[in-house]
Formats: sequence, structure tokens, C-alpha cells
Amino acid sequence: MKEATGELNMTVVTVVAIAALVAFFYLVIWPVLQTGMTLNSACNASNGGQLTYTTTVNGKEVACGNGQCTYDNSTRQCETSANTTTGGTGGTN
Repeated sequence: MKEATGELNMTVVTVVAIAALVAFFYLVIWPVLQTGMTLNSACNASNGGQLTYTTTVNGKEVACGNGQCTYDNSTRQCETSANTTTGGTGGTN
């Protein structure tokens, strides 16, 4: 009987640990990833932040201009197409 109780305790510890990892990902890591993806998309849509661009994502404004994009209190400097690598050759425009 003691052996069965020990296995049950280990199962409970494992389930709680997995739940803690999932909660950490969902509450801490996922919002950072989502903000980064949104800013990358906005930089691409605004030609590296050179064009004035405004949209709404999840009820929050995304605004781009003067080489940068802002969303949810985060700002990203956008690379212009002159600074990006094209194709698989490693050349620049």
C-alpha cells in the first residue's frame, strides 16, 4: 500500500509541475512572443517603419512611422529594406 501511495504522490507532483510550466508559458512568455510578432508584422507592413501605418490588434493600437513601430507600450526600431538580406545569396539591396 505504501508503494501505491508513493506513486500517487509522484504523479501529483508531476501534474502540478507541468501545470506550473504551462501557466508560466501562457502568462509570461506568450505575451512577449505575441508582441514581438505583432511588431514584426507592423514593421513589414510599413516598409521598415518608413510609411505611416496604424492598425488595431486585440483592441490595442499599432502605430508605425519614422523608422519605428509601437504596440502595447513596446517600441521596436524597424530595419529598412536597404539593411535587410535578400534571398539565399547573402547579398544586400
